[in-house]
Amino acid sequence: MFRRPTFRRRKRKRSDRRNGAAGDAARTHTEAREEMVRFVSREVRDSRVLDAMRTVPRHEFVPPDLRGFAYEDSALPIGHDQTISQPLIVGLMTEAAALAGPDGGERVLELGAGSGYQAAVLAHLAGVVVTVERIEELRIAAAQRLAQIGLHNVRCLAAGERLGAPDEAPFDAILVTAAAPSIPPGLVAQLAERGRLVIPVGDRLGQELLVVTKRGGRVRQRSLGGCRFVPLIGDEAFPEHAAW
Repeated sequence: MFRRPTFRRRKRKRSDRRNGAAGDAARTHTEAREEMVRFVSREVRDSRVLDAMRTVPRHEFVPPDLRGFAYEDSALPIGHDQTISQPLIVGLMTEAAALAGPDGGERVLELGAGSGYQAAVLAHLAGVVVTVERIEELRIAAAQRLAQIGLHNVRCLAAGERLGAPDEAPFDAILVTAAAPSIPPGLVAQLAERGRLVIPVGDRLGQELLVVTKRGGRVRQRSLGGCRFVPLIGDEAFPEHAAW
């Protein structure tokens, strides 16, 4: 009579259990990130943007207690009354910047580093990314996260008195992750010829995401539709304690 062999199950060491849990978490994050990219791809067509979002671990840019929600298409609080933008908005803004890719050597400015996630996505598509943040705790944390995931072509600067980073200009693209009351002339001045400015414009009652292109001394704009961002604070923007 054939007897089915029996195997004694090896008792897992604590380190094995820990490593197994880490592996399960990594697989879960990877699967969730892929699902997020599939959702974003309904409106974002640039495969390079989608690949960048597929690469960047968004869960590393949200508070630990919110990591279970990291790959949902929603904005999440990161402290200091700031948020990490929803993935679809990140994809749309990045696509609108029309970057040539890392080999193109383009220079990009981001206003509002926040968690650092948008800068991380941009870093996969640009030569150099300069991101500016007025809240020092967020700036430091963003710089640390970017370094930890091996992105060394991003510089996190403290916001100065003038909007943007005029001493670092010109830029091939500028992305603003907070809403301005109107298109700031100071930012347009920091664009290179054929540069693109992607910026939400409006107030707490309504905003439009605009793409502004500078060409031959002239400025053209088009709308990507409605959006909602926290207020941009500073020169040519809203006052320090704007009540939204």
